[in-house]
Amino acid sequence: MSETSVGHFYDELADDYHLIYPDWDASIRRQGDALDAQIGQDRVTVLDCSCGIGTQAIGLALRGHHVTGTDLSPRAAVRAAREAARRSLSLCTAAADMRSLPFTDGRFDAVVCADNSLPHLLTEQDVHAALAEMRRVLRPCGVLLVSTRPYDDLVRDRPASTSAQVHGIGDCADDGERTVTFQLWHWYDDGEHYDLEHFQLFEEGEDWRVKVRRTTYWALGQDRLAGLAAEAGFVDIRWRMPDETGFFQPLLVARAGE
Repeated sequence: MSETSVGHFYDELADDYHLIYPDWDASIRRQGDALDAQIGQDRVTVLDCSCGIGTQAIGLALRGHHVTGTDLSPRAAVRAAREAARRSLSLCTAAADMRSLPFTDGRFDAVVCADNSLPHLLTEQDVHAALAEMRRVLRPCGVLLVSTRPYDDLVRDRPASTSAQVHGIGDCADDGERTVTFQLWHWYDDGEHYDLEHFQLFEEGEDWRVKVRRTTYWALGQDRLAGLAAEAGFVDIRWRMPDETGFFQPLLVARAGE
């Protein structure tokens, strides 16, 4: 999967991304609080290098951090800045590939790469390149936070789909009619990569409008990702699970080496 097609996937999703949540603002606050607790310092400089439409970046800005967001999708990055401004927050965003970050060495106190973004990179070489860039832009002892799906379990079970999420009338969604979201997963023979089809169905009166978007992931296991982080210059690497962090995915937490 090329960076162009991944960017296109999120360009197409940008306007509708918030509809995967029953209450996007509540998720922003909850995820920001959880990540803030892992950073463990007040008002630091943070790079969210896969900011999407701003779920984690806005959440951290609400906690008082000085956040910069980048994303492979220009459309998503623009929306993140716009959503932050709507909440009277300052969030500078830009389109950028996490394997080539447009920042000077040691600029940030923390780097976040959340919501299963890193596994869009499909080879060890690309993952290592991205982690090396995150290390480069971190100050010594700066904090790295990476979240992925629980791939050790998923590789074993190889699910074919996710459960449907239905949001709309009767919940906190900001759009009046119902939206249904689900995914189909098509696993490769290697057992590690899968193509994902992301379905969103939008109720329009008595009819439904359907959008389907496709992308590819690498089901990157925790030991393998931790090893790649160590090779890229990170230390004190550990995985923290949702039941201890309150974040919705497993979090790799590490520090940049001296």
